[in-house]
Amino acid sequence: MSKFKRIKGTQDIYGEDIKYWDFIEKTMKKVFLKYGFKEIRTPIFESTDLFNRGVGEGTDIVQKEMYTFEDKGGRSITLRPEGTASVVRAYIENSMINFGSPMKLFYNGPMFRYEKPQAGRLRQFYQIGAEVFGTEYPLSDAEVICMINDAFKELGLNNYTIRLNSIGKKESREEYKNILKNYYSDKFDDLCEDCKIRYENNILRLLDCKIDTNYAKNAPSILESLNHEDKMHFDSVKKHLETMDVPFIVDDKIVRGLDYYTQTVFEFIHEGLGAQSTLAAGGRYDNLVSEIGGNSTPAIGFAMGIERLVMALKSENIIIDDCEDIDVYIVNSGESAEFEAVRIARELRDKGIKTFMNISKRGFSSQMKHANKLNASFAVIIGEDEIDKNIVTFKDMESGEQIQVERGWFVNLILEKLANK
Repeated sequence: MSKFKRIKGTQDIYGEDIKYWDFIEKTMKKVFLKYGFKEIRTPIFESTDLFNRGVGEGTDIVQKEMYTFEDKGGRSITLRPEGTASVVRAYIENSMINFGSPMKLFYNGPMFRYEKPQAGRLRQFYQIGAEVFGTEYPLSDAEVICMINDAFKELGLNNYTIRLNSIGKKESREEYKNILKNYYSDKFDDLCEDCKIRYENNILRLLDCKIDTNYAKNAPSILESLNHEDKMHFDSVKKHLETMDVPFIVDDKIVRGLDYYTQTVFEFIHEGLGAQSTLAAGGRYDNLVSEIGGNSTPAIGFAMGIERLVMALKSENIIIDDCEDIDVYIVNSGESAEFEAVRIARELRDKGIKTFMNISKRGFSSQMKHANKLNASFAVIIGEDEIDKNIVTFKDMESGEQIQVERGWFVNLILEKLANK
């Protein structure tokens, strides 16, 4: 037994789970490209100040959850806790505004937050996300939500709902914050300790609290505080979603946990995941680019957790084909057969056939057992007798059928068999 163990809140991803991850990543990339997005890859660590300013000093992420350290140059560095701030920094620093607007970018990678580990919530977790820069038009909000919905349908998911809200721009939000303060003022002593802090520096987060849920449930609606501009924007988003046949539920208690959101916010909630039921979430953030140091640029984005998507796929019993299954296992016996097996493996791999060749000192029976363990579709058996007759023995591992085939023709046979699987 190894004396080293993985760090709490991390996981090893291997075996059966890999096919879910591969399926999710490939499906999401296909949908992103279909909508005209381009990939971006940012560093996994940034200046701490980027997240203090971008995510918000009043958020739980900045106050409690960031992995922050001082590097050898005395700089304060933070492992990225979310993807948006890094992408915004890259957008500004690389003058992407010159590439034309709107600019559509997507990303995929690990994030880090010091949280209590539980199902669907890890300290190193993976997010796929996307950002759109350069348009404040409501149609862009609806298209992003529609794209996520398309991706989830492509994944085969059904048991989720789309929750939609507007938290308005600054004018609407400031009015609502005052209303909330009045509402919670006589309840302050009964609030949980976190909410007492949020009351002073991030009062919208009281609506997110998992403890004081009754107070949040009966709180005044932010939709009643929206000014005319914000109401028009929200109405337009809803109409576009209806035109796109994207079902949604208006939920006026969705505010999201980050300071940078304005107007549209949304969550995709899966019915079968319990407490960690949010599969994807995001919204509009028209002030963040300028707050980080760029020109005023409207934007909208979202992120989704791969771990939770895997949980959702499994909860709906969605079967994923194993892309890592072996097509052909080459079984060989004898010195001459070993060299012939090397030549055959090269021919098969040159045709794109996933091939496993015996590279250990295994006997014939042991090789066949190994082929079964690897779930190989077919076995090609080479021995001295096959070499003398210029043939190979071909075995269908599922049916057990075994035939002898001319050496020069068997590759075509395998391609035909694989095409008809």
